Amino acid sequence: MIRLVVSDVDGTLVRTDKTLSDANVAAIGRLGKSGVPVTLISARPPSGLYAIIERLDLSGPFAAFNGGVIFDRDHVVLLAHRLDADVARRIFELFVDMGVVRWVYADGGWFVNAINSAHTPREIKSAGIEPIISHNIIDRLSRTDKLVAVSDDNAVLTEIEAAAREIAGDSATIARSQPYFLDVTASAANKGAAVATLADVARVSLSDVAVLGDQNNDLPMFARAGYSVAMGQASHAVRAAADAVSATNDDDGVADAIDRFLMPQIEAAEQSR
Repeated sequence: MIRLVVSDVDGTLVRTDKTLSDANVAAIGRLGKSGVPVTLISARPPSGLYAIIERLDLSGPFAAFNGGVIFDRDHVVLLAHRLDADVARRIFELFVDMGVVRWVYADGGWFVNAINSAHTPREIKSAGIEPIISHNIIDRLSRTDKLVAVSDDNAVLTEIEAAAREIAGDSATIARSQPYFLDVTASAANKGAAVATLADVARVSLSDVAVLGDQNNDLPMFARAGYSVAMGQASHAVRAAADAVSATNDDDGVADAIDRFLMPQIEAAEQSR
């Protein structure tokens, strides 16, 4: 029985251009009217979710930084998991050595070594804040919510991912949030742990939670939730891990998932009462 729906944002709820379709808004509204609440989980910082929360009129709580920060509708942080300072420093130095664009989210800001990345304009839309150019952010690494290595070279990111895992061991969560973004967050900042927290707050069993996603960082919540839907453009591995596959995010995949997979289950459960 579906009693809570948790949706990823980028590549899932919003289109590639970061817009939120009327179809998805309407479908989430139908879920709400059926008595099933919806919440969000994202690699974005909290600031990148505020406008979406308002448009969808969601109650929360919500998970940002892949679950590193849990916050409520009033933007109050309820729980925060930050990277170990030494691990953050060593992985940041790895990013420097590999020559990739590097982003640091800390102290409520987004600090970058360069703003000429092709992905910066889109990240501005996602993050809801402007980047701050900084070449000396070592002092902030003790308060890091998320490190990001940015590169369109898959081989380079794969090499960095392996080296970062060697450095971090079990003390960090390392995953792609997009093919060109390698995210590093605290070990507890993963979508599997976060969806469990959101379910606990809602007083819902994980077996009664449905999740929607599209990337490797969504796999931990696919593994823990009772029902999972992958967007149509997701990789084969992500689609294979899901219970169902919807249309792509650019073709209103969330609305398709709600109407084709979730609402029939909700209506059937209601009729069986």
